[in-house]
Amino acid sequence: MKKLIGFIASIILVVSSLLSQEPIIADTVFTAYGNCSQCKNRIEKALNIKEVTFVKWNKDNKLVTVTYDSSAISLDSLQQRVAAVGHDTGKYMALDAVYQKLPSCCLYRNSKKLE
Repeated sequence: MKKLIGFIASIILVVSSLLSQEPIIADTVFTAYGNCSQCKNRIEKALNIKEVTFVKWNKDNKLVTVTYDSSAISLDSLQQRVAAVGHDTGKYMALDAVYQKLPSCCLYRNSKKLE
């Protein structure tokens, strides 16, 4: 019985230490391609999640500025979320089927707007 109580106490300590883990706030910038305010809304909405405290996409330089809890989500995951809504990033390419469904003003591939 004492072993069972000790085991349960150990589990409670481990769980409570995991739950009380302080967030590790990170700031980063990455490329996400798009052209217009619709793109801006779509990219920023994709990153409007609890782990992200700040996000802003700049259509002129194609950069996303993000402040996020890196202990809860990775930079790769953030870029994958943007690619999932149709916008290529520096690391991930949106699926063609998703990209093709974007409004025509948002289609940035094979355009001079990539520069």
